[in-house]
Amino acid sequence: MKTFFYDYIVLGSGVAGLRAAIELAGFGSVAVVTKCFLGESSSEYAQGGVAVALSDDDDISLHIEDTLRAGDGLCDMKAVSTLVEQGPKYIKQLISWGAKFDMHGGVLEFSREAAHSVNRIIHAKGDATGHEIVRTLKEYSKNFGNIEKIEYTYAIDFIKDAPDSVCGVFALDEKTGEFKLYYAKAVIVATGGAGRLYRRTTNPAVVTGDGMAMAFRAGADMRDMEFYQFHPTGLSVPGAPAFLLSEAMRGEGGILRNVNMERFAAKYHPDGELAPRDVVSRAIFFEMKQTGSDHVFLDLTHLEKDFVRNRFPKIYTTCLEYNIDITVNPIPVSPAAHYYMGGIFTDEFGRSSLKGLYACGEAACNGVHGANRLASNSLLEGVVYGGRSAETAAADTMDKKVHAVELAAFETVSEEHADTMVEKIQECMWDCVGVSRNSTGLARAKEYLGGHLTKYKNYVPVDRNTAEIRNMLTVGLLMANAADERKGSRGGHYRDDYPDRIADNWHIYFHNAEFNPVKN
Repeated sequence: MKTFFYDYIVLGSGVAGLRAAIELAGFGSVAVVTKCFLGESSSEYAQGGVAVALSDDDDISLHIEDTLRAGDGLCDMKAVSTLVEQGPKYIKQLISWGAKFDMHGGVLEFSREAAHSVNRIIHAKGDATGHEIVRTLKEYSKNFGNIEKIEYTYAIDFIKDAPDSVCGVFALDEKTGEFKLYYAKAVIVATGGAGRLYRRTTNPAVVTGDGMAMAFRAGADMRDMEFYQFHPTGLSVPGAPAFLLSEAMRGEGGILRNVNMERFAAKYHPDGELAPRDVVSRAIFFEMKQTGSDHVFLDLTHLEKDFVRNRFPKIYTTCLEYNIDITVNPIPVSPAAHYYMGGIFTDEFGRSSLKGLYACGEAACNGVHGANRLASNSLLEGVVYGGRSAETAAADTMDKKVHAVELAAFETVSEEHADTMVEKIQECMWDCVGVSRNSTGLARAKEYLGGHLTKYKNYVPVDRNTAEIRNMLTVGLLMANAADERKGSRGGHYRDDYPDRIADNWHIYFHNAEFNPVKN
């Protein structure tokens, strides 16, 4: 096998991965390994904006308070404080690198989204914020000749040089079908979440839980795997993807109506449409059940037409493709899988439980989001913790030498009916580990996912489709096991057989590549 040596490897090329690579470039050679083309990620499609305490009406303490409240008591205070306090510096840096956020009268324009107490969300081109940040980071990264972008290369597993130490990545060149070895002093995981576990998701096709599954197999600690966020308003049109209809649409006055055109959100929470995401998603889910419908409506028709078109240009044009003029027609919507609060357990510097392995962005669980992420904190987390994890990795491994290790012989496995298998996994997860869960469904999911995962034990996937299925089964089983262990409801995790909120503050961990959940 061909072998390559770098000082640092970054897996993933969304906001967190690109920001990490730029930081690492000051300390040595960097390989950005990505399974698709550079920048393809959930970040690229993020519309809502960036929550950052930069306006005169805002305050660091208010942003911290809103984040903690949305996280339903399970956030890590140190991680939240770091995010919010460091956020303004990192966003100003992005602007100095060329990021163009929307302005009004020569100053940044701020808007509000659900669960925020003040206007603190900045946007780019109305609803193309993620794209603008990814564009900026891609362009700025070109200034560094020691950052090598390795596209269409699928990371299969980590290479370890000790039981608690990672020294590289075993990967598949998708263009040639060759296995390749990449060694480094440190590896940073920025592979995003796992939205493709579900048949309805706002995430792009590449988001299959790869980094999380790899870290788990390597023995890294995982945390909060039961906490998954379903966005309340994904487009619900037959034959159309679950296109994200931004939180900001409700922040600007959008109203939720059931199929009888009755406003209903206030029945479920006093903040109505502006309640935390998990609350609104469940409100829609229950309203759909009560009315026997597969959707509700998001209504902006009472707002000024030019304002709607200019504020949400991408959403406006996309909906037109499905014959919906959002200035005239209420939009059919229903919940869609959106964001993973759980993941690779890290400290507030991005360190995992394994030496040489770091994580940032959605793949990481550093405690910022707790049981439910506050809207528009994700892009901020990618920028802040992408930089911090890279800075920490460089400092921790300053004296470390890059070296190869001898790998054991292996046999490969292939999934013959990959598309069908993916659909079955997605149906299982949607039906059994979705917006509302119970012991019967979770038991079914555990049996199904665990049964199919045994096929992959001690084998290496021979292609990307097979590798993605192995990772989806792994992350799905972690989620189902954690959800079964948490017999009660909290944040993004809701049990209809245990609907009462669990008051005690504890987390669920997985250790040593074992699927047995541990409460702590």
